[in-house]
Amino acid sequence: MVVTVSISSCKKSSNGGGNPPPPTPTPTNTFTNPLLSSGPDPWIVKQGNAYYYTHTLGDRIAIWKTTKVSDLRNVTPQTIWSAPATGPDSKEVWAPEIHFINNKWYAYYAADDGNNANHRMFVLENSSADPLTGTWVSKGKISDASDKWAIDGTVLDYNNQLYFIWSGWEGNTNVRQDIYIAKMSDPWTIQGNRVMISMPTFDWEKIGDPDVNEGPEILKNAGGRVFLLYSASGCWTDDYSLGMLTLKNGGDPLNPADWTKSSTPVFSKNPSASAYAPGHNAFFKSSDGTEDWIIYHANSQPNQGCGNTRSPRMQKFTWNTDGTPNFGTPISTGTKPSGE
Repeated sequence: MVVTVSISSCKKSSNGGGNPPPPTPTPTNTFTNPLLSSGPDPWIVKQGNAYYYTHTLGDRIAIWKTTKVSDLRNVTPQTIWSAPATGPDSKEVWAPEIHFINNKWYAYYAADDGNNANHRMFVLENSSADPLTGTWVSKGKISDASDKWAIDGTVLDYNNQLYFIWSGWEGNTNVRQDIYIAKMSDPWTIQGNRVMISMPTFDWEKIGDPDVNEGPEILKNAGGRVFLLYSASGCWTDDYSLGMLTLKNGGDPLNPADWTKSSTPVFSKNPSASAYAPGHNAFFKSSDGTEDWIIYHANSQPNQGCGNTRSPRMQKFTWNTDGTPNFGTPISTGTKPSGE
């Protein structure tokens, strides 16, 4: 009799009677990509217990400060520099990066005067321990003697020597974007001539016109081995992807022969995760230092191009037995970084 009543009650509940089942609790240790609704060219650096994040805003540089990367959407960014009304760095402020070098902060960014052919790299300096305090001072343009079109600058610290790495044109017209490197005499000055270490050579680097290698970023493994990840093909295509150069052990970063390019992309689109044209990345450690993570931008739908639909995403990556990184494929959800 009791069993009959129980079954009858269950049938009534299925028709709308009784109490609804309790909602399934949302896991608190997971995150969902994208981290923000918009954020082309994401960059992140950890200093002390804090992460400092930034991305392309076009007319200024802002920083998101957080102890949890998975919580970026709940952080209010703070503008540290706004482009002047006129001048060589007044328009199209792209791909800022914040680096802590010799106990000072440096912000590297690309900008022009409204004419894309005049895009160059610029540097700001801040001597405060926290980049959200103190004063940012312009150190001007950073360029080698050729003074050609340049974007996406980053810094390599190798054997106590600084190197500047960027994407640029060989000449004065937009025929192709290559990756260049030059030695630095200090964090805002290039010493000597630039050297090209990568140009689009494989078919997967030549999708779109012109051919593109851009967004160089440095990654080192636990043994100090140096990798350079870069974005290949046009950002306006869904096949924008990450390629990789590997510096031979003990190699000279200024010697192109000491860099080896992977013959296939190491990170590319995954429509099942709503990730098209993934690229322009950065790397960070989990807050407890036990995990390696990549942060990058991608579009959520095909054919969205190079605009503000590009949004930042992140995921943990691992290392192959030969010491090279294994990024896997873009994901839509995952477990938060260890310690968050």
